[in-house]
Amino acid sequence: MWMTIVKTARPPFLLLPLVCVFLALATSGSLMCSADVVLGALGALLAHISVNMLNEYQDFTSGLDLATQRTPFSGGSGALPARSEAAPWVLRFAVIALVLVISIGAFLAQQVPLLWWLGGAGVLLIVAYSRVINRFPWLCLIAPGTGFGLLLMTGMGLLQAEPNWPSLAFAAVLVFFLVNNLLLANQFPDREADAAHGRRHMLIHYGVSAAIRAYSTMMFLAAGVIVLAVMTGVWSQWTLLALLPWTLTLRTVTSMHELGEHLAERPDALALNVVATLATPVVAALGLLIG
Repeated sequence: MWMTIVKTARPPFLLLPLVCVFLALATSGSLMCSADVVLGALGALLAHISVNMLNEYQDFTSGLDLATQRTPFSGGSGALPARSEAAPWVLRFAVIALVLVISIGAFLAQQVPLLWWLGGAGVLLIVAYSRVINRFPWLCLIAPGTGFGLLLMTGMGLLQAEPNWPSLAFAAVLVFFLVNNLLLANQFPDREADAAHGRRHMLIHYGVSAAIRAYSTMMFLAAGVIVLAVMTGVWSQWTLLALLPWTLTLRTVTSMHELGEHLAERPDALALNVVATLATPVVAALGLLIG
């Protein structure tokens, strides 16, 4: 039972909010953490746990979990179809995590009032993602990057003693494009099952070719953010090393062109997309700290 609950939190994917926090801190040139920053990082982690568990619960109760072509990177964990009796507990833990997120956010917002707005938008994303946002193609496309890139990164900047806002802005936009593409690529194997269960994300509404164009555009925009940040002198030249893990996305987009909606036949392409999403911000952060 407990292992089932843990699996629905999708532990391998919980590195993402920590990577975002690391990059946000690195933009100030230091990893010094105040108690508020630590609390903010904990809130970000709990928010990701909550949205993962809610998504798993809702996909299971809707029957989507039983129809997906599961891969290590898409289609859910598969934990609830194997142990359906754990479903009510997954919902309870998702709600507990969300309550903790709201509590942490409310505490921090007493000192930084702008966090009321950022936190409110974040909670709305968590609650509405599976049942509402997934029915609006463009909103579904940008929701992941908005949560991790714009809201989380801006929130961490507000909690820092001396944020470097130009540097943080480039970092937030970089994460925005990378995380949008992370979710977009992982939707390819689930296209038919998602469509049958009422979802209308870009891949379903506009088709495979449009989704590949969207992925390609954001992929090159992510690289452009790194180059522009260096050209304007906001980031040091060391951050150009982040383009090395970014190149892994070239394999992903090539596989998309070759296989289209059958991308699940090339799990390495999905894996490289995940690695690029995590490693590119980490290398950028290390470049900022070195520079």
